[in-house]
Amino acid sequence: MTGGSIVSRTPPASDAPGKPVNPSERLDAIDVLRGLALFGVLAMNIVTIFRVSIFASFLPNAEPAGPLDRVVAAVLTVAVDSKAIALFSLLFGVGLAIQFERLASNPRRKILLLRRLVMLLGIGLVHLHLIWSGDILVHYALAGFVVLPFLGGARWLMAGAALLLLGLYVTMPVLPPIVPLPDAAGMAALAADATRAYGTGGFFDVLAFRIREVMVILPLQVMALPPTVALFLVGAFAWRSGVLRWASANRSLLFVVATFGILLGAGLSLAAAGQELFDGPSLGRAHFSVEQLAAVVLALGYAAAVIAAVNLSGGWRMLSWAAPLGRMALTNYLAQSVICGWIFYGYGLGQFGRLGVAATLAIGIFVYLAQVVFSAWWLGRYRFGPVEWLWRSCMYGVPQPMRAKVNLAILRATTPD
Repeated sequence: MTGGSIVSRTPPASDAPGKPVNPSERLDAIDVLRGLALFGVLAMNIVTIFRVSIFASFLPNAEPAGPLDRVVAAVLTVAVDSKAIALFSLLFGVGLAIQFERLASNPRRKILLLRRLVMLLGIGLVHLHLIWSGDILVHYALAGFVVLPFLGGARWLMAGAALLLLGLYVTMPVLPPIVPLPDAAGMAALAADATRAYGTGGFFDVLAFRIREVMVILPLQVMALPPTVALFLVGAFAWRSGVLRWASANRSLLFVVATFGILLGAGLSLAAAGQELFDGPSLGRAHFSVEQLAAVVLALGYAAAVIAAVNLSGGWRMLSWAAPLGRMALTNYLAQSVICGWIFYGYGLGQFGRLGVAATLAIGIFVYLAQVVFSAWWLGRYRFGPVEWLWRSCMYGVPQPMRAKVNLAILRATTPD
């Protein structure tokens, strides 16, 4: 695992079989990156939307009260916040491009990928309504439908569409809102209702409020669609360009991108957070544009840094523990929602609105470490995470072999051509 490119041991598109990826052909550096990104997603979700109402962030004086909480919140705002979701979106685009390439010899390629996205949409709708209103899977499935036609097109078209949508995303905050959000009084009322429902309500009380909440936050989902599509396209372009495919040979380029992305992204993120966190000069509405640009640039920097590091033997030894989390990221993402719902909602421990940022992050770290251990244990026995197995089986229309060591003849017999 220390020689050559750790990122790709896959055959060219012309030789790619029309079957699920064998664990021995996994893209290890991308799994590591996905596993690390999962921590960023959990950290922000548990601190912002599970701990308190999403509507509270739109209210004045919403910052944490204690000094430790303020420091932790500042670090998360500058270094993690929307950057984790941006990184996850980039990786989803990479995954789509890899799936599209691996199925090149399969005449049912587009049908299989459509089935994959439809299945993701179904999982997301269940997650959104029954478990957590902050679901990203529905959003990803819809963005995937938009991106799918670009995967077989020219790279310049993919890059051009990505730049156009990123430009729209960055300028959107200074444009008139497409769909208006509630005013300050409406946000305050929704935050109070959320605290009552989530903090003290039973499962059906929480469910009733969540359905109402989903409709209110729909404008935020609409505004987030252009950057998600753009980031999917950037991820797909990165794979098609060969930078990730032959990462070991492109380490110098990756380190340059990492250095530039992290320095520029951190600078933009500090500038955007300056007024709110450090009493710096106001950027007005442009603050949101700078913040969104920072998320994209910093996510690219993080991705390049991790991919380059994992393609060094020392880097792989330091970070390989994250690969199992990345291999079953969907299972872990959904499990985080179930666990956090039980901790914070009234049908569980009822800690909604009661904990500070630092204490909540500590809980998140504990959950993440437990998933590190569980993922390694599970994948030592099984080929896929449980939800990944369901997803793949529905995509191919045939139950996939689940045990880690399977007879190759059985595998060939149960895998579609």
